[in-house]
Amino acid sequence: MQKKKVMFISGTRADYGKMKPLIKALDQDDAFTVYIFVCGMHLSEMFGSTYEEIQKDGYENIYIAYGLSQTQNSSVNLGNTITCLSGYVENIKPDIIFVHGDRMDALAGAVVGGLHNIMVGHIEGGELSGTIDESIRHAISKFAHVHFVCTEEARSRLIQLGEEENRIFVIGSPDIDIMISGSLPSISEAKARYDIDFEHYGIMMYHPVTTEYDVIGKKVKTVVDAVIKSKRNYIVIYPNNDLGSEVILNEYKRFEGNEHFRLFPSLRFEYFLVLLKNADFMIGNSSAGIRETGIYGVPAIDIGTRQNGRYSASKNTNLQHVVEDTQEILDAIGCTEKYKTSSFIFGNGNSTEKFMDIVKNDNFWAMPIQKQFVDRDM
Repeated sequence: MQKKKVMFISGTRADYGKMKPLIKALDQDDAFTVYIFVCGMHLSEMFGSTYEEIQKDGYENIYIAYGLSQTQNSSVNLGNTITCLSGYVENIKPDIIFVHGDRMDALAGAVVGGLHNIMVGHIEGGELSGTIDESIRHAISKFAHVHFVCTEEARSRLIQLGEEENRIFVIGSPDIDIMISGSLPSISEAKARYDIDFEHYGIMMYHPVTTEYDVIGKKVKTVVDAVIKSKRNYIVIYPNNDLGSEVILNEYKRFEGNEHFRLFPSLRFEYFLVLLKNADFMIGNSSAGIRETGIYGVPAIDIGTRQNGRYSASKNTNLQHVVEDTQEILDAIGCTEKYKTSSFIFGNGNSTEKFMDIVKNDNFWAMPIQKQFVDRDM
């Protein structure tokens, strides 16, 4: 196989964590040259300047899109990213662009790839998000030429969208490879790095739901009321930078001076995993609560609508679902011990191996760039 140029687009700490094992595997293989376009939330000092974490991993070809300042206007961000990315793509001429999930940065990558006749690989398509992110995810899937999904359910949804079955590969969630790799730092190293002295703690991650902007303030207040009243210790990680994040961060000012709370803009992925593995529970509305917690058997409390449709209570038995009601949240916190069960619904830790088997096959690269919508029986 002729050496291939593969490009990844990363806009958040979350998508980098998902793609990291795939990036590293390709970077270490002589058949590929890896390029990483870093944009979006990574560039925000307020949210931890997480582009630095990518730089620390020592890749040769990293492009930090410093000029792409983030605003509260997502359509402006999308347009700016497309413009910047187009120039970069024209310069390096990749053979494939890999994007992840349902963020605006990934949509920009899919659009640019599609309009430049460059193969687009979408990681973790076919899932439900419960917000505008779901529309973005499915739009990316329609621009993408190949799909690397986590589950058979996700594969079925892409088939419903008219995607050709031979373009869909079930590989599981790549971050699970890191989670069970045995190469993570120790809990004492993680606590020392972030100056955490809690013996027992929960992890809190609560993101804005953009379609509920008018009530975000009221909802996050009930969540903050509950965790303060619980008298438990919490590691609190900033929300993503979607519309409404400023409302949540303003409410988080109530944690200042409270010894039960340690607040962080971001945590390095491997250290976050170690802290999660050793947590008493996780609370909020992050996808980590419905995916990663199950791998470690950590109880999780899913709050509100953000993850609607993304899990089944009968399968994800470590989960409790509550609405933004202070007493309901307190009741759930009080019975987390009953929910210490593991599940491997989203993969078994061999995603990278499956991925590499696919991309090292000549038939993969022979796939036509022109897609065909497949009609299904009505």
